[in-house]
Amino acid sequence: MAAPTPGSDRGSWKLGELAVRFGCDLKGDPDAVVTHVAALETAGPRELSFLANPKHRRYLEQTRAGAVVLDPALAEASPVPALLIKNPHACFARIATLLHPLPPVRIGVHERAVVEPGAHIAASASVAAGACIGAGATVGEHAVIGPGCVVHAGAVIGADGFGFAPENGEWLKVPQVGSVIVGNDVEIGANTTIDRGAIGDTVIEDGVKLDNLIQIAHNVRIGAHTAIAAGTGVAGSTEIGKRCMIAGMVGITGHIRLCDDVVVTGKSTVTNSVTKPGVYSSALPLEEAATFRRNAARFKRLDQIARAVRALGGNKSATGETSMGDEE
Repeated sequence: MAAPTPGSDRGSWKLGELAVRFGCDLKGDPDAVVTHVAALETAGPRELSFLANPKHRRYLEQTRAGAVVLDPALAEASPVPALLIKNPHACFARIATLLHPLPPVRIGVHERAVVEPGAHIAASASVAAGACIGAGATVGEHAVIGPGCVVHAGAVIGADGFGFAPENGEWLKVPQVGSVIVGNDVEIGANTTIDRGAIGDTVIEDGVKLDNLIQIAHNVRIGAHTAIAAGTGVAGSTEIGKRCMIAGMVGITGHIRLCDDVVVTGKSTVTNSVTKPGVYSSALPLEEAATFRRNAARFKRLDQIARAVRALGGNKSATGETSMGDEE
């Protein structure tokens, strides 16, 4: 097993060492050294990044990273040294674990933690300085409660994001090495969770108001003075603009952007970027179950019906209005 180069608190690794350790082909100087991981668009000459999502290829072509982990098919597109392997995401996760090892866990309750009467802390758990464990809360075996965390009705800020790379039918954990940045005059409701960034940071800008029971995934950015109601989930790497209003139980998928001044009504599902300010909805209103089932069955046949109407030449209805056969 290769050893870290002395002189770095996290360890420095030569690309040649990493290639041998993780079974990669190497394009570039085997003696080049990396010490940290970073995003393609922000990485510097001693930082390692990766590309697994083709949507981000433009960042590869402009990167200043010391090295990148890539599929061999993209080797020629990289302007910097590359570790080439068929599953770059999984390989990057392993290297990130090497470069960013977890700190040792101190078992027990720190003297500057607050544990209210009636709370139960398992003997093998770790409760760090500044943590607050509320009455009636239970911290189980081998649990780790980080500095300043509140366990009971409080929010959880800075937990690991849901980052896993698939490999051979299993899931490999991707280290979450970013942080959470919370601006001024922000309110975060009970049991809301904000995950730390995977690479880079999760950012909550000034004046944001978050209700209870909201999930904010890693690397999300929420613009200033946006308000989000309870039960909403925002998937990773999504950017929500300034002064937006997101109603309750909205689901927002990852890697999209909502521009400034967008309103999304309750229980809507947002799967594409929104580029124009306005009010958006996608939920169906409640109706009797029998009627809903009939309409759902008809909806599944809508494309078939539209094609049949078009085949009959039904471009205009009897009233002169455009029929469904006119539109794709």
